Amino acid sequence: MIQDYEEQILDLIDAMVETASDDELFASGYLRGHISLAAADCEQDGVDDIEALKVCVDGSLKNNANELSPADQVLVANLWASLQAKAG
Repeated sequence: MIQDYEEQILDLIDAMVETASDDELFASGYLRGHISLAAADCEQDGVDDIEALKVCVDGSLKNNANELSPADQVLVANLWASLQAKAG
């Protein structure tokens, strides 16, 4: 389940590349890394629950918030919320 969800989210990111603003491209690239890492961690731990993946991504973003300016944190958080809503 997690692998399918990750693929769906990454496909949504790929689909937005042609029309995305520079800010959206930055946020999507940053978020892609966190999603892929969280999915790999879940898989390694034998977890196959999408909600667990979302919690892992949220935790990763929170734990690494110091990497981003407050404005960039908002961009990434908004994109993550939007992608989750689209992926269902």
